[in-house]
Amino acid sequence: MSLKHDEADAVRRRYARRPAADPRYALSNPAALAAVQERQRAMVALLRAAGHADFATRTLLEVGSGSGGNLLELLWLGFVPEHLCGIELLPERHAAALARLPAAVRLVLGDATGPHVAPASVDIVLASTVFSSLLDDAFQQRLADAMWAAVKPGGGVLWYDFTVNNPSNVDVRGVPLERVRQLFPAGNVRARRVTLAPPLARRLVRFHPKLYGLANAMPLLRSHVLAWIGKPGSPR
Repeated sequence: MSLKHDEADAVRRRYARRPAADPRYALSNPAALAAVQERQRAMVALLRAAGHADFATRTLLEVGSGSGGNLLELLWLGFVPEHLCGIELLPERHAAALARLPAAVRLVLGDATGPHVAPASVDIVLASTVFSSLLDDAFQQRLADAMWAAVKPGGGVLWYDFTVNNPSNVDVRGVPLERVRQLFPAGNVRARRVTLAPPLARRLVRFHPKLYGLANAMPLLRSHVLAWIGKPGSPR
């Protein structure tokens, strides 16, 4: 079996061990809601700084689109369905996305390293907590190369993932910013630390939701990186 299929099958097994719905990450949980709102604000700021503020005209591909939650957020922010595409490896998550997203959003079931998207055809490729579930370095690079190939000149990769290992979960590993730069050596990386470490956030908001913002003012307590990895050229 090829490396590509080895790691893809391993990802399927890792996700099969996870709960179908984790209440810790439901938006009814104040800690999860605060993290999502913080990430949205930071993402909008990064896209504006990169010259992609006109969301209605931008095309976006999400790699590892899951059940469609991020694509729904993007619609709310002003992207249009016809300009969105998601690729998901797991059939049950793909089916959930089909059920909740407009039919005009293109949803593909398969491996994102495959030939699903034409080269230099999208303005933005989004990868949100994807690479932390890929434990094979060579497969990570294959996926990064496929993402980079899909981006138009002047576009970029929008990256969100955690940076440190979780000792209680051997199915994931942190992806530090240095590794992001290795994966996209031709990219111009703008990055910021975001997201108060979830275990700490959950403890604090039990006392009061405003404690999330107070603790998150200390960058060392943030567990994730949000980055724009720009491809040379001019955005249209």
